[in-house]
Amino acid sequence: MEAGIGVMGTKLGMMSYFEADGEVVPVTIVGFKEGNIVTQIKTDATDGYNAVQVGYRRVRDRKLTKPEMGHLQKIDAIPMRHLQEFRLQNIDGFQPNQRLVLDDIFKEGDLVDVSGTTIGKGFQGGIKRHNFKRGPMSHGSKSHRQLGSIGAGTTPGRVYPGKKMPGRMGGTKTKIRKLKIVKIDKELNVLIIKGGVPGKPGNLLRITPAKIVGKNIPKN
Repeated sequence: MEAGIGVMGTKLGMMSYFEADGEVVPVTIVGFKEGNIVTQIKTDATDGYNAVQVGYRRVRDRKLTKPEMGHLQKIDAIPMRHLQEFRLQNIDGFQPNQRLVLDDIFKEGDLVDVSGTTIGKGFQGGIKRHNFKRGPMSHGSKSHRQLGSIGAGTTPGRVYPGKKMPGRMGGTKTKIRKLKIVKIDKELNVLIIKGGVPGKPGNLLRITPAKIVGKNIPKN
């Protein structure tokens, strides 16, 4: 369940930002391509839960499959690459093919949750992947960057599930919570968010109001 309706955006990069008191903070610039249009409204009666489906990033017709095109043509929407759902407690006030306006959803100083796919690092060892310590780098050492022991002997006679070992790192969906909106630039149509967000420039981001229990999310 989300705290409120959100939008999708595109990461453009990072820069330094001078606040009013002269403090320099690292910020991420998030741009918006054509989209953020309501494509479907799901209700308890029809789907068993309340949600608003939103489309983002216009593409050419031939880039979508016929079922995808048919779904969007039901409401005369433009062809869009990404469709995501926002589960809400209340879906009043939303209409199919309604364009979401950034100013109506977010204000400067608001806290947001930003989720996206992290940068893929490929197959990495224990030191890079799990912050393990390395062995001595001197000549006599035979264990510089090896993993070391992965368990006892006859008992238990196996490796415990979840053991931290080398493997694929990055390329996973991650959410960074409670980031502050520093500025909303209407002319450039960008959002300036304090701190870093997942992925590299060009990455798809999902931005929603930050969940704060007791304030916009019920305690139960």
